[in-house]
Amino acid sequence: MNNDASKSKSSSRRDFVKQSSLLAGGLIAAPLLSRANYFSGADDSIKIALIGCGGRGTGAATQALSTAHNVKLVAMCDAFRDNLDRCYKALTADDMSEATGKPGNLKSRIDVPEERKFTGFDGYKKAIALADVVILTTPPGFRPIHFEEAVAQNKQIFMEKPVATDPAGIQRVLATAAIAKQKKLNVVVGLQRHYQNSYRELFKRRNMIGEITSAQAWWNNDGVWVRPRKAGQTEMEYQMRNWYYFVWLCGDHITEQHIHNLDVINWFKGGHPVKAQGMGGRQVRKGIDNGEIFDHHYVEFEYADGSLLNSQCRHIPGTMSRVDELLVGTKGKIQAGENNIVDLKGKVLYQYNRAANEPNPYQVEHDELFAAIAKGEYKFADAENGAHSSMTSILGRMATYSGQIVEWDKAINSGLDLHPKVYDWNAATPVVPNADGYYPIAIPGVTRYV
Repeated sequence: MNNDASKSKSSSRRDFVKQSSLLAGGLIAAPLLSRANYFSGADDSIKIALIGCGGRGTGAATQALSTAHNVKLVAMCDAFRDNLDRCYKALTADDMSEATGKPGNLKSRIDVPEERKFTGFDGYKKAIALADVVILTTPPGFRPIHFEEAVAQNKQIFMEKPVATDPAGIQRVLATAAIAKQKKLNVVVGLQRHYQNSYRELFKRRNMIGEITSAQAWWNNDGVWVRPRKAGQTEMEYQMRNWYYFVWLCGDHITEQHIHNLDVINWFKGGHPVKAQGMGGRQVRKGIDNGEIFDHHYVEFEYADGSLLNSQCRHIPGTMSRVDELLVGTKGKIQAGENNIVDLKGKVLYQYNRAANEPNPYQVEHDELFAAIAKGEYKFADAENGAHSSMTSILGRMATYSGQIVEWDKAINSGLDLHPKVYDWNAATPVVPNADGYYPIAIPGVTRYV
């Protein structure tokens, strides 16, 4: 690349970030960019802060650093120092070929000295201030406050799904999403099927099946990790370490995982359900370290046009495993797992060849985000969709926990807030165990929300 072209791209990127800052908050925002540039020592690099250094954060940072653009990780933050240290060690390993698919390492793109490694509940604010782009990958219960701070500081954003775990959090994200749009801040949400070629091609051809009359979605597998309580942990630390099993942090697996499938149906339908009813419970996963979440959910979602989505998610070893979506129309079916469209008799009308063209969608979402930032473009506004898909999963959880028909409008406007009043290691948690160490569990027919 010649010097003029390089200078042009560099200038475009800097102008874009500067313009975003000026539009967002006036001249007072400009010093944030100058400060980040000073710390990294590279005026033309796109500086990244990673907020949340667990497995998904490590993966997202790897993907961001593997893009074709001049990016640099300049700050990291996690509630726990050991998480941050493991992440940093993984990102700076000599051999990153397994993670990136390329020989070599990412060390030249990492500039995070000790003074830019932050821990605790408030460190994210300092890390965000040092970057142009923030990656938000903490447990999802913290997503609304981290998203608010990133937008308030005028940053471009990648944030993982789900974007909230309760209706109050959804409302905060929707309000912040509107501000992000006004400021022209790119926001990509990690609902990666939107960045997967096979799904994109099926979506383009969705009219081949006519009007969608029903759908099915599955996320059934064995389940995930468990982190037992350790001596000396406060209740807050224990719940945050074992975050998957507490609703305020995870949202239950219908929200943390099954959101992907629900999002696909919403995407192809062009909207979200208006109500839901369902059933669920704890049949197998009910040990002392399994918190308060269910191990199975079955939900019937109804859309405004009367069409139904039958949705199931299950975490029970030894049972049928399936992660998939099916949409049925008046003329045919979209079979996402088969990457095809068939007529009502099963004849294949369209078949996508994944072997020929299916790059890793987790990488594609970062490639496209950073390409837009490097060009000074505003292209991505995923937060509203992320909020609606997250709320769809929350609606389903409210239906299975209560055993009632739950309407979207009442649920999203319920004000239900599951979060602690104070974030502190010794603060009261939203739920506490009884004398035997077990947590209260939702009881269908007894538990009520609206």
